[in-house]
Amino acid sequence: MGIEKQKATFAGGCFWCMVKPFDTWDGVYSVVSGYTGGDVINPTYEEVKTGQTGHYEAVEITFDPEVIAYEKIMSIFWQQIDPTDDGGQFQDRGDSYRTAIFYHNDAQRIAAETAKTELEHSGKFKKPIVTKILPAVNFYTAEDYHQDFYKTNEQEYKKDRSNSGRDEFIEKVWKKD
Repeated sequence: MGIEKQKATFAGGCFWCMVKPFDTWDGVYSVVSGYTGGDVINPTYEEVKTGQTGHYEAVEITFDPEVIAYEKIMSIFWQQIDPTDDGGQFQDRGDSYRTAIFYHNDAQRIAAETAKTELEHSGKFKKPIVTKILPAVNFYTAEDYHQDFYKTNEQEYKKDRSNSGRDEFIEKVWKKD
């Protein structure tokens, strides 16, 4: 029997960089790149990156909460982003690259609000935490070439990631604990 799989949805800037951090954890079944939070049905990458659809680039994670807790997955998310940047993430600028936690139930909403409050009071950041906590809405899977990009386009992924400033930020802010 066991407990049913659950979903976690996070927007953390470019979705290429948001797959690998979750992909190797026990209890994570899939990490899918896609779009959520906007008004356009079945948007394309070209439409979303204009910033006119209201969508965020996001990842939808399917996981077994008996193996990996939602709180752990959320902790991994926080440590991939700059939660004080409301204009995008690192080199990726614009509305589609903003950060958000899309909760799928009340337990996830409460956990996200608690984690955000704890982060705000941690003293880690001087600026306010601007990552939004929003109800999960339709998630549209991105085009095939975006899926598992770090595996299928390894060189392009490494180049993009190394130019983004994300790794330097993570090292400076999150790895010093």
